[in-house]
Amino acid sequence: MTSYEPGAFASTTWRKSSYSGGDNGDCVDVADGVPGVVPVRDSKDPQGPALLFAVEAWRSFIAEVKGGRLGA
Repeated sequence: MTSYEPGAFASTTWRKSSYSGGDNGDCVDVADGVPGVVPVRDSKDPQGPALLFAVEAWRSFIAEVKGGRLGA
């Protein structure tokens, strides 16, 4: 996982994760289309830093979430 400075992905199209906390503000935004990585940021701080995950690591994480294998 790598962290990038604020504004590094200003021209990137972000979407709210479907697994985020809903209307309570506990949400993450995910960006597609960045070669080799999946940027993730706090939706409450869109100008803040993004964490970058390797594509395979992100896919594994999503599979664990969908499979209910992560504790709440």
